[in-house]
Amino acid sequence: MLSLIGLVGALALLIVLTIRGMNLFVATPLCALIVALTSGLPLLPPLAAEGQGDLVGTYMSGFTGFVAAWFFMFLFGSIFGKLMEDTGAADSVARWVIGHIGPRRAALAVVLACAILTYGGVSLFVVAFSVYPTALALFRAADLPRRFIPATLAFGSVTFTMTSAGSPEIQNWIPIPYLGSSPWAAWEASLIVAIFMAAFGYWWLSWMLRRATARGERFQAREGDPVATRDDLPAFWRALLGPIAVLAVSFTLHDAFQTSALILALLAGCIVTVLACWRHRRMVGHAVGEGSTGALIAIGNTAAVVGFGAVAKAAPAFMLAVDWITHLPGSGVATAAIAVSVIAAMTGSASGGQAIALPILAPIYLAQGVDPNQLHRAVAISSGVLDSLPHNGYVVTTIRAICRETHAAAYAPMGALTVIVPGLGLLLCLALFALGL
Repeated sequence: MLSLIGLVGALALLIVLTIRGMNLFVATPLCALIVALTSGLPLLPPLAAEGQGDLVGTYMSGFTGFVAAWFFMFLFGSIFGKLMEDTGAADSVARWVIGHIGPRRAALAVVLACAILTYGGVSLFVVAFSVYPTALALFRAADLPRRFIPATLAFGSVTFTMTSAGSPEIQNWIPIPYLGSSPWAAWEASLIVAIFMAAFGYWWLSWMLRRATARGERFQAREGDPVATRDDLPAFWRALLGPIAVLAVSFTLHDAFQTSALILALLAGCIVTVLACWRHRRMVGHAVGEGSTGALIAIGNTAAVVGFGAVAKAAPAFMLAVDWITHLPGSGVATAAIAVSVIAAMTGSASGGQAIALPILAPIYLAQGVDPNQLHRAVAISSGVLDSLPHNGYVVTTIRAICRETHAAAYAPMGALTVIVPGLGLLLCLALFALGL
């Protein structure tokens, strides 16, 4: 009981501290300390018995493991975004979009760009780096409040594309070995749910933007923003070559190299952007340096949250909670969806929720005759419901490190679009399954 109180209390405290803007390199170890003290976890390696975990070792294992797995994706993704700024490619795309679809649809352009990259295989963490410069230029040209940029980026990345049938994102692939399904599992229901989430979510985003502008909110430039206006912009088709290279290489090599394909894709995007817009470059070296620094901050913030999650999973109460959640009574599909969603909330990770729950749930429900395709789709969609709470690594990285906003200003619209909209999509999916689709 003490371990459970410590786990829930530490998670709640982490969410509060994150919203209040505390540095995550301080907040996550502090909350991990609470988990360790209430769970009887030794604080230092010398205090642990042989084979026993400890606070420092467990935290750093999660921290360094994430850095080792994702460093080059973060690095090249951040550099790619800065090169799009430096060469004027981002501004060129923004001007073309504004000229052809109008400033009122600037948010739609950002959502579509994120959706295309996500469904093309580019990692969720990297899409925000790649699209942010263009999003900033579009919001500046349309005079929209910039605090909505994180919500717009996230909506296009982690809702109707991340967990849809056919998506190359890992959230759609993790269930396959456990259920014997395919990436296209229950595609009919998935298509309906994706259309619903895209349409309803975009309507809600547009409504929030209209309300904000009616209250007098406008775009506010900040020191360090890329140059707002310049005459030497590359042609639109040249500006698109970099993003096209990212999408093409990622899509072509995804099956062979999995997530490692992103390293080659983003490197190709950097090279193509510089070569295609060579005459319009300004300070390429400076852009690379800024991108490298930004990548370190972004991956550090995310890894800190992963480190806390590693300590949380080491607490005795965590596995007891998982055991209770995964044995809830009721329909297999609905119960599995609830279990994955709750575990994803505790770990701050959609993929983490699936990886923990599926080894337990899959044998039970498959033996009961539950349709593996329905189970696959319900689990995939549910993993993206409560994973986007304020302490989620993607949320923290997008709001703080990439967009330089605060949770107080930016999380409300982001939470609406990445928690409530997928939650409604999950309910729709379960209803469709109940009707026999």
